[in-house]
Amino acid sequence: MAQENGDKLVWLLVGAALGAAVALLYAPQSGDHTRKLIVRKARKGRDLVVEQGGDLVDRGRDFVEEHGSDLIEKGRGLYKQGKRVADEAANLVERGRRIVEG
Repeated sequence: MAQENGDKLVWLLVGAALGAAVALLYAPQSGDHTRKLIVRKARKGRDLVVEQGGDLVDRGRDFVEEHGSDLIEKGRGLYKQGKRVADEAANLVERGRRIVEG
């Protein structure tokens, strides 16, 4: 039993030593270094968002320049068609009201 407890203690110490070695290898950098790293990464992220946003705006502007007048004409056509349908529906409702009223 003493041998078994000794083995457990050895493995505990080996595990503790390995854990300490890994902790030293993966220890965080100093606070100042970490803050600088965070600032650099945040700036890169911001620059990427600005760049991608600019590209998106350019693509949208190009699309509107290319298809804007077509979209406006289609919108006008749909508006006219919708107005016609609404007018016809109003006429049908009026005719139905007259029939009901006698």
